[in-house]
Amino acid sequence: MTTTEDVSAAVGSAPTGDQPRPDESAVTFREGVRVTSEGDGVRVQSPWAAFVLGRLTDGTRAAIHRLAGEPVPPAVLLAGCTPAERVQVLRIIDRLGFLITRSVLAGGRALVRIEATSRAAAYRPVSVPAEAPLRLSKFAFCRSHSGAFVLESPLTPHRVLLLDPASRAVVGALGDRVRAADLASADLPAESVTELLEHLAGAGFVDVGEWAGGQARFGADEDEVLEQWDFHDLLFHSRSRAGRHDEPFGGIFPYEGRIEPRPAVKQPPAGPFIELYRPALDDVLAADPALTTVLEGRTSVRQYGEQPMTVRQLGEFLYRTARVRSEYGPRPDQKMPYEATSRPYPCGGAAYELELYLTVRRCEGLAEGVYHYDPVGHQLRLVNGNAEDRSAMLYLASVATGGIAVPDVLVTMTSRFQRLSWKYRGIAYAVTLKHAGVLYQTMYLVATAMGLAPCGLGSGDADLAARVLGLDYLRESSVGEFMLGSLPAAERAASATVPPADWRAANDPQWTDTARALLHRLDG
Repeated sequence: MTTTEDVSAAVGSAPTGDQPRPDESAVTFREGVRVTSEGDGVRVQSPWAAFVLGRLTDGTRAAIHRLAGEPVPPAVLLAGCTPAERVQVLRIIDRLGFLITRSVLAGGRALVRIEATSRAAAYRPVSVPAEAPLRLSKFAFCRSHSGAFVLESPLTPHRVLLLDPASRAVVGALGDRVRAADLASADLPAESVTELLEHLAGAGFVDVGEWAGGQARFGADEDEVLEQWDFHDLLFHSRSRAGRHDEPFGGIFPYEGRIEPRPAVKQPPAGPFIELYRPALDDVLAADPALTTVLEGRTSVRQYGEQPMTVRQLGEFLYRTARVRSEYGPRPDQKMPYEATSRPYPCGGAAYELELYLTVRRCEGLAEGVYHYDPVGHQLRLVNGNAEDRSAMLYLASVATGGIAVPDVLVTMTSRFQRLSWKYRGIAYAVTLKHAGVLYQTMYLVATAMGLAPCGLGSGDADLAARVLGLDYLRESSVGEFMLGSLPAAERAASATVPPADWRAANDPQWTDTARALLHRLDG
């Protein structure tokens, strides 16, 4: 026989590891779900999915319609249901779990509402001893969402709507180590506090610890996997991939018809420009090593030759890596209702939101300064001639190498973010980082083929770059840095070096030695 306790367990309101208290939880469909009668059943319509539940008895139909109203406790939900109907309701709740929200009540008022953000989401409340040490998970955070104050975490596919000042106070207090017994108040009796905490802990928002030698110990602190995740990294990972959130996602053009897309090519800064060398394809094909030679011989170089790279070499490098080959569009019939360009590296949606700025310290034929690269005109324009600003950019690049190198030329990649976010929702920043990585590899290969010294950097200062480059941080900001210079003589002879003592061969490492020897002969 199915009881109200069975339904409580199905909707996550019966704590594990302890005898259940009088039930103060309630269930309802989440916002946006509509229930209508259809023949001998009902249609459940939502923004995420639609279900037709047929061949329902009167008692089961009545229970499903109750879910479309205010939150109802299991006893009220099942009122008038026969044992067989209770089983049917239980199965329906299990099937529609993603559309069901769980509310924790206190004195008839809703403290929180917990909703799933993934179709596979499920949780059971866990027992919370009154004296156990408690704290908010280091991955949990609060924010405003659709007019509500919510608690979320990349560790869990659930969202908690904090509906009452008392529940918000409890969550705030969990910022420090506390006990359940410390959180009771005139507005929230101990029993209600405990039930709230059991739901928050079961859903993964609260860490429940134990006392050991007078010290609080939490399992999360001893989990070496969690320890190595930073909060922002895990949040970014969880939100830029599908699976544990319900936010709008992907190429859905959220602003089409309301905001104009950013232009395919940024208007270059005003002022005088420097025409760059344009290589001839036949000359490049005749001089370039084979692709496999370049792939195998590529390496990061953080030292430079006695003679600097020339402006002619810089012009060829930029032409081969980042020029605009052509412009086209819009093509609304191909789901591209905006203008686009073609460039040497691949790009999602042909958006090509990346811009290049060059901080030049040493380049024969080109004065020191900070320049913007115009990929259509294949020109450089000075955007900042201040020596202190130039030194600051170069210093940060040196810090990113551990102080090993000061670049001859620092290429700063910036992203015109709205060029991507006009099309992509939820993944725009992740996509722009992928584009930066693609451009890194393109630059590595071209620089290696040309006999230059390339090195991608892993960090930079976006605020400094915005100030030096004269950019609006929210409209266009740095997302990548790449060092470039002339290849030192020692690196040209690197193919003859002896591997270090801890070097262990795996799969044909001699390919690299052979490739570097070939590159050395070509450079010579």
